[in-house]
Amino acid sequence: MVISYFDESGDDGFPQRSSDIFVLASISMLDSAWKYNLEKLLEFRRSLSKDYGFPVKQEFHTREFIQDKNPYHGKYSPEIRREILFKYIQSLATLHIRGIVVVIDKTKIKKQDYDVLETSFTYNIQRIENSLREAVAIKKQQRAELFMIITDEGRVGKMGKVARKIQRINYIPSKFESANTRQEIKLLLEDPLAKSSSESYFIQAADTLAFISSLYATRYLCDGIEWANRIKRVLTPEDVLALMEAAKPILNIKASSANPFGIVCYPR
Repeated sequence: MVISYFDESGDDGFPQRSSDIFVLASISMLDSAWKYNLEKLLEFRRSLSKDYGFPVKQEFHTREFIQDKNPYHGKYSPEIRREILFKYIQSLATLHIRGIVVVIDKTKIKKQDYDVLETSFTYNIQRIENSLREAVAIKKQQRAELFMIITDEGRVGKMGKVARKIQRINYIPSKFESANTRQEIKLLLEDPLAKSSSESYFIQAADTLAFISSLYATRYLCDGIEWANRIKRVLTPEDVLALMEAAKPILNIKASSANPFGIVCYPR
């Protein structure tokens, strides 16, 4: 079985919104790799505690950390915050996980009833399922692995409705036909399960992947979207490219042939 952890960067509001993009990231792992991954993350968090005084049990909110907001305000210099973020991504790159990122660029949305969360969640789930089906042939498995979803509590109700819907009926864009192709989700077990991000290193890892992907998307995929000044004091566009390259070993680059990091950006 595969466990998929989800978290986001930005808000999913539209047309009223507080951010121009919404990024939904998932990290998935086989249940047999879960313990190994947890121990590696614990090892990393202990090193942060030893080297920088970052408490092992304190939640790592990446955006707030980089922007020097509470509860991290005044504790770490811009140089140290940059250094820690690079070490975090390098640590994630050693795990037995696979990451998928979906970006919604709200500045390109034409329909006023566009559902940002439903669209991003549907496409992310679809790509998890596709990768599990592809693994059957690659790894010569007898059947595809089933998967379950764990996410932060904030959006779990809406996610549950979407997950049930796409198991009943789901249309995906076809590369070769003008009409969409019907392909229901078959491998998902249960509704998404809620867990506080403060109690899950894996949800926090998905948050970090979503954050660096949002910086990459606003700089390289979306037109005219600026970073906050607090971010510019810590990171450069070149830093973000380096972070994405460091994360590449864990990214499902097959999720999008149009992007070197497999990032899917909608609307197209």
